[in-house]
Amino acid sequence: MSGLKIEKIDVFQVDLPYSGGVYLLSGGREYRIFDATIVRITADNGIEGWGESTPFGSTYVAAHAYGVRAGIAEIAPCLIGLDPRRVDRINDAMDAALMGHEHAKTAIDIACWDIFGKSVGLPVCELLGGRTDMQLPVISSIYAGSPEDVKTRVADHRKRGYVGHSVKITGEPGTDATIIKAALSEQLPGEFFIIDANGGLTTESALRMLRLLPESLDFVLEAPCATWRECLSLRRRSNVPMHFDELATSDASVAQIIADDAAEGISMKISKNGGLTKCRRQRDICISAGFTFSVQDTVGSDIAFAAIVHLAQTVPERYLRCILETRDMVTLKTADGPYEVRNGRLTAPTVPGLGVQPRMDVLGKPVATYMR
Repeated sequence: MSGLKIEKIDVFQVDLPYSGGVYLLSGGREYRIFDATIVRITADNGIEGWGESTPFGSTYVAAHAYGVRAGIAEIAPCLIGLDPRRVDRINDAMDAALMGHEHAKTAIDIACWDIFGKSVGLPVCELLGGRTDMQLPVISSIYAGSPEDVKTRVADHRKRGYVGHSVKITGEPGTDATIIKAALSEQLPGEFFIIDANGGLTTESALRMLRLLPESLDFVLEAPCATWRECLSLRRRSNVPMHFDELATSDASVAQIIADDAAEGISMKISKNGGLTKCRRQRDICISAGFTFSVQDTVGSDIAFAAIVHLAQTVPERYLRCILETRDMVTLKTADGPYEVRNGRLTAPTVPGLGVQPRMDVLGKPVATYMR
């Protein structure tokens, strides 16, 4: 493989308004706009790679938008002159320059994969292990509203072909039980439901909520409690399948979930978990353990969604539950590409790299540039 070097890294900032007005989470958290950081890496042969990192506000995990750009400022100068196709070595260099802060490394990592694919004429999914023939099912993201509102929004997504639904809950047992019953009241065969507490329950309140539900309801409980101990305690007292999310952020945490028999799977969010390179490893760890999982991101626009699709396209069908349609969560389109969802499903494009063409009129001018 002939040499290729990173010549320049440009950073763009874009506000992504939430498409539903106000996104409500447990604990009274509210989100209206998501602050996206988009990166363009230019190689010395002129190839451009694109990546995105959009944290879910600043109270979801230990990440925030200003931190993404501050982290890139720390990392980017160390990457100039390196070969962007050597993605593991790029990650070594990023980890050496800045400990943790995976959300700051994600956009750079994804942009390197985009360059890698374009340089060899292959879509990113082929480089991540090879595509499956699976039509990828998309999942909705339903904020914690009234039972009637939740039922209406699930029905609306169902009409649009969605076969999966992620329903947020509030943290109050009686209210949440009513929301869950409403959301699942018209569940169809083959539909997959995640009930997502975003760490807003205690072990006690989770047990009280579950006792209020009919045993026949079919769902996975995601991220019920904020701490590892609480989640393990709940798991030992319940037969409801569980996925970890906020507590599954690294190779080590995924390995610990397996060692503790703490869950049936995880929600793999690319920016939370460090980019495509690290998620590729976590994918293999999960498959080896027989975990089911979804491929998502915290939130994001078209570039984040492209990365989700390419990674998910490499997961065997028996282990992949769904992918998150992040574009449905925001009103601003940042890039174009062959990513049409039909009847709630899609496949990764066959064009080289990610297959996205950013809208430069939307991105505007870079807020930071790093070069020799």
